[in-house]
Amino acid sequence: MSSTYYLGRPLPGVVGETRRMCHVFPAQTSVPTRLVALCGVSFDREQLELLDGPRGMPCEPCLRSVPRPRHEVQLT
Repeated sequence: MSSTYYLGRPLPGVVGETRRMCHVFPAQTSVPTRLVALCGVSFDREQLELLDGPRGMPCEPCLRSVPRPRHEVQLT
């Protein structure tokens, strides 16, 4: 089973510059008005910039909350 995640960070002026961390958001079938990151912080979708890759300081609680991929080991 595979999960999709998106990266985003608050736009300039939404939070202080030192709090503009790259958060991890779970993908959803519809785009909600308010998005909640894996760390629990939430933003209106107009307050975020969607990122195509990591930018700036990562949110460590978000990173710790991303499930680790399961690797299948094949025995021969």
